[in-house]
Amino acid sequence: MKKEKELTHFNESGRARMVDVSEKNVTLRTATAGAKVFANPETFALIAEGRAKKGDVLGVAQVAGIMAAKKNAELIPMCHPIQITGVDIAFEPDEAASAIGIEATVRCKGETGVEMEALTAASVAALTVYDMCKAAQKDIEIGEIRLISKTGGKSGDYFWAKKGK
Repeated sequence: MKKEKELTHFNESGRARMVDVSEKNVTLRTATAGAKVFANPETFALIAEGRAKKGDVLGVAQVAGIMAAKKNAELIPMCHPIQITGVDIAFEPDEAASAIGIEATVRCKGETGVEMEALTAASVAALTVYDMCKAAQKDIEIGEIRLISKTGGKSGDYFWAKKGK
């Protein structure tokens, strides 16, 4: 019989806690998360051609995503402040879908993983695209926020498999 995984952010009394990672080994840890911003063709063209009124949408979103990864522990209550060693944000424009794919990759050498930092970076980059373009289109959609991969640590590696495959 498969053992159920336990939620780790609760103490014996059922109250919230930050997990103690002091006994875990320091390892190289990476995580990549994704998000997608769906716009109409006109707004997509503004982004792709660099014609948005507020400036370079993807350039600003890249910096915002990097900053968000660094501030993750201030935003998510039970996340540890960790020493990030690298953050990269990549954009994949999809003209046919009028969408911008976002991938955020975060690395560290530490006792705990960087999944939340990567998810926060991808999410904030997507929110920044929305903010930069909301004057042109209010019904921009943000979706497909997910962990794509993680490496390192006791739980091992993880690679997202699209549902249905």
